[in-house]
Amino acid sequence: MGKQQSRVLFVTGTVGAGKTTTAYAVGDLLRERGVPHAVLDLDEFHRLWPPPQGDPFKQEVELANLRAVATNYRKAGATYLLLAGVVVRDRARYEAALGEPILLCRLRPPLDRVTMRLTGRHEPGDERDWHVRRAPQLDAMLDEAGSADLTIDLDEETPAQVAARVLAATGFVE
Repeated sequence: MGKQQSRVLFVTGTVGAGKTTTAYAVGDLLRERGVPHAVLDLDEFHRLWPPPQGDPFKQEVELANLRAVATNYRKAGATYLLLAGVVVRDRARYEAALGEPILLCRLRPPLDRVTMRLTGRHEPGDERDWHVRRAPQLDAMLDEAGSADLTIDLDEETPAQVAARVLAATGFVE
C-alpha cells in the first residue's frame, strides 16, 4: 500500500461473501469512533436493465456513478469511503474513478456457507441458480487475480466481529 494511508476501503469477494454486510458493520465502528465516512454498495450503482450496449456487466455505468457519488460524499464531509463490490482485475479503474488508491480487502468464507446464503436470499429460479453457479467461479477468479491487499478467511463470526477483524488487519483508520 505504500506510505500513504488509504482513505478508501474496498471490501470484495465472491457473490454472497458478506461484502455489503461487512462494509455497513465497518461503518458502524467508524461512527462509534466519530470518523466521517460513507458506505457505498456498488451493486446499487449498476442496477439497471437492460445493460448498455457494449457494457454487459454495467461496469462503465458503475464507475461513472462511483465517480459522481464519491465526489458528492466527499463534498458533504465524508473523509473515508467504504465500498462493497467485486474487483477482480480492474483495481486501477476504480482508483482512477476515485482519484486515489484503494485498500482492497477480500472476504473469503467457505463456499458451502456462501451457497447457503445465496439459496436463503434468492427465490428458486434462474437468478438463484446463476448466483450459486457463479460463486465458485468468481472465487477462483479472485484467487487467480491475487489483487487484494489482504484476504480474510471467515468462519462463523458475526458481522461486527468480521468488521473488527477487517479494521484491525488493515489498519484502515489510525
